[in-house]
Amino acid sequence: MAFFDSEIVQDEAKRLFGDYQQLMQLGGEYGKFDREGKKLFIERMEELMDRYRVFMKRFELSEDFQAKLTVEQLRTQLGQFGMTPEQMFEQMHRTLERMKSELDKEA
Repeated sequence: MAFFDSEIVQDEAKRLFGDYQQLMQLGGEYGKFDREGKKLFIERMEELMDRYRVFMKRFELSEDFQAKLTVEQLRTQLGQFGMTPEQMFEQMHRTLERMKSELDKEA
């Protein structure tokens, strides 16, 4: 079975994309959240990034041509910004850590 024909892959891709869109919409209101709302938003972003990292690792480990092509396309796109997928995840981690630090200062 091709990688993208898998119902599990399709379902997780839909869930990831949907969850990401919802969080990005919410993120626009982040400054208006109370402390607990900000804390919950950060936790949800961390969970999403963990899920995305696992999802991408599945692509990397797959022998499927389309999966390998997808990984290469992501690397090329990020490369245009001088970044690797690993650096992208590290940057997101640092951003979330900075958000947590700012939240701790508000307490």
